[in-house]
Amino acid sequence: MGGDREARRFEVYGTVQGVGFRPFVQRLATGLHLDGWVRNVDGHVVIDTAGTSRSLRRFADALRAQAPPLSVVRRIRSSRDVPELPEPGSGFTVRASVAGDRRPAPREIPADTATCDACLAELFAPRNRRYRYPFINCTDCGPRATVITGLPYDRPRTTMRSFPLCPACAAEYRAPSDRRFHAEPLACPACGPRLSWHADGWEATGPAALRAAEELIADGGIVAVKGLGGYQLVCDAEQAPAVLRLRRRKHRPHKPFAVMVADLAAAHRIARPTRTESRLLVSPARPVVLVTDGTSGGTAAGTVHPGTGRVGLFLPTTGLHHLLLRDLDRPLVVTSGNLAGEPIATADADARERLASIADGFLAHNRPIAARYDDSVTQAVRGHVLTIRRARGYAPVPLPLPVRTHVPVVAAGAQSKHTVTVAVGGNAVTGPHTGDLSDARAAEAFERCYADLVALTGVTPRAVAHDLHPGYLSTRWAADSFPAERRIAVQHHHAHIAACAAEHRLRGPFLGIAYDGLGFGDDGTLWGGEILVADYTGYRRVGRFATAPLPGGEAAVRRPARMALGYLHGLEPLGVPPPSPELARQFTERLAPREVAAVRIMVGRRLNCPRASSAGRLFDAAAALLGLVDGEISYEGQAAVALENAAGTARRAALPWRLIRADGLWVYDPAPTLTALLGQLGAGTPVPLLAAAFHTTIAEVTAALAERAVAGGAPRTVCLAGGCFVNRRLLSDVRRLLRAQGMRVLAGSAVPVGDGGISYGQAVIAAARLKGG
Repeated sequence: MGGDREARRFEVYGTVQGVGFRPFVQRLATGLHLDGWVRNVDGHVVIDTAGTSRSLRRFADALRAQAPPLSVVRRIRSSRDVPELPEPGSGFTVRASVAGDRRPAPREIPADTATCDACLAELFAPRNRRYRYPFINCTDCGPRATVITGLPYDRPRTTMRSFPLCPACAAEYRAPSDRRFHAEPLACPACGPRLSWHADGWEATGPAALRAAEELIADGGIVAVKGLGGYQLVCDAEQAPAVLRLRRRKHRPHKPFAVMVADLAAAHRIARPTRTESRLLVSPARPVVLVTDGTSGGTAAGTVHPGTGRVGLFLPTTGLHHLLLRDLDRPLVVTSGNLAGEPIATADADARERLASIADGFLAHNRPIAARYDDSVTQAVRGHVLTIRRARGYAPVPLPLPVRTHVPVVAAGAQSKHTVTVAVGGNAVTGPHTGDLSDARAAEAFERCYADLVALTGVTPRAVAHDLHPGYLSTRWAADSFPAERRIAVQHHHAHIAACAAEHRLRGPFLGIAYDGLGFGDDGTLWGGEILVADYTGYRRVGRFATAPLPGGEAAVRRPARMALGYLHGLEPLGVPPPSPELARQFTERLAPREVAAVRIMVGRRLNCPRASSAGRLFDAAAALLGLVDGEISYEGQAAVALENAAGTARRAALPWRLIRADGLWVYDPAPTLTALLGQLGAGTPVPLLAAAFHTTIAEVTAALAERAVAGGAPRTVCLAGGCFVNRRLLSDVRRLLRAQGMRVLAGSAVPVGDGGISYGQAVIAAARLKGG
């Protein structure tokens, strides 16, 4: 070849499509005077290039070190096998994408990202040709997962394929120096999607559609807005009547609404975000962040987030959202476009039908949504980030598989907060939150999400992991879709703990603490307050909470007072009697005598009273005993949220508690705790102090259970998992006490601690068992 000139092929794996990686490679190679080309091949990037040895070394180093901010370079393979040698002086180009041989790893699908600063500046620059264009984007921002219909990632395999580029956009698309070089969702007012407005026979398009929506919101109306991954319902957060009307129409009487604000300054006017929360708010993912409510008003707090003390804030995610916030100059309630329990609407006709009873008008557009993505929800606990719902902005970014598997797996997930995961090799891809599978539409969304993941990742599962619970729709789906020899049953709390361990890439055994509402145990009973010693293939139970009956089954979950009566009348007999009827009278007198008598009979005769060792149900009972919840709750966790909010920042010594040894396990007996709780309440102790004392008690109990497990030979690395650890106070207190005992304490961050992480944990366990088998 002459001199020290040589040729190299680089194959780059990771999130390298849809994130400006090819334009970056082209600019980098041109700057180093290299010849050759880059192209998307299947789900990765292949680079054939030639130049001096020194330039090639610098190029190889920069591929990882200087990669675009939205990319994730996981692996680079380098070889001298270059089938077609670049001609000297031919320059460096971007070639057309091609399909390639599939390798044993899922193709990576880039997540959607919020409008970048450069596009935002153009959006509000009057002389810019994209001034006030709602669909502005570039290689550094904009839709990805919600528009992709196939890989390799090119415009013909997106929902933008029906929008031919105008000459000006085509020139940007072809210019290596332009930040819109190969930006696949590229658009402008001349060639891209357009807004449309529909309300009571009144229709408009373009800027007139936006004005109509803004006028309706300002007048106290509710507008269905077509967002990135589905429709959203929007109203003025400062108008209590509008918020209450939205609650009534959406059948969502208590669950908090998210509030969108224009920027960090606006966030600080209505809340008190910490440094970590502020970083989350401005991150490219733009999740909803749960933040302590402010004292200066700014929203109709009592209607937006009643009884929580926290507000879910997020910043605009698209140009359309930026325009709404700038023009209206007020915080907006922005919530999922659905009826309670259903998945969000994505198709225009479906949205017009399903949301007609809620929205006063529809602000839509003509770019189809390829995949349903709700908003992600996060919070920060003393600097530690917890993902509560993993969806837009985070999913479907791959997660690690600590145990590689050559057998492609699908994990069917749980019943509520459902997700589905596909996995092979060293990566797992978890799809976005799809909701509660008890709803028929959510079940359809699950199957659509699974089909999309299989098509886009290239993973064709040959085995399925599923929950032990035979009644879960996900379990039934697994049974209907795979033969028995390809099904792997995974215990619910083992999956919770494995998800945490796998995110942190643990290898050896670990101690797991799983606190949640209910999960099917391997003994056929309901679990929920569990201490397990585990690895990725199995576990043994070393501790638990005492069991109590759920009078009426699901009815006790919906009505915490029933759960409290279950503890009062049917707590597992462990030597200490439950609170006496005289002590409990202050509570029972608040209830209908008929209900109290009926529950007593049900418990005594064991009629429809399944028993559960559930930490979540104990929190429900405590909230009811303290009078924090009346009647039925309208969303999962409502009673526990009320208890945490009541405790606030108060500090109080623990109530009495006791551990006993039963059937080879350490068991927490809450009878002394509940007796003291009722006794102090009757003596006039303020409810906030008792709520604080209850949290302190559970944290001390947890530390004692872990200490006894370690004394019995359990590992000192502890994984905290389950929905109860969304409770910030419980999480921080347990972490502090365990660390004081010299333990390494881990909790999920990118993976939800609740049931949204179950499918990932199932996939990890299935991979380990398949390898071991």
